[in-house]
Amino acid sequence: MIDFSAPLAGIAAAQSSLNQTAANIAKSGFPGGGDSVDLSSEMVALLQARNSVQTDVNVVRTEDEMTRSLLNIVA
Repeated sequence: MIDFSAPLAGIAAAQSSLNQTAANIAKSGFPGGGDSVDLSSEMVALLQARNSVQTDVNVVRTEDEMTRSLLNIVA
């Protein structure tokens, strides 16, 4: 059985980071909220979340391909 727990946990962590970053960016649109939000840091966080999800999806894809190849060899 394939264990997708590690990449799924990574995707969940990236989603949490994305939600926090989105909330921080949303604060910048309100009076008094924009001064405390560093938009460049938030953009870096968004890019890190995107890259994390891409990496985890590639791990899942690779696990699936390896399993499929193994089953083709066995069958």
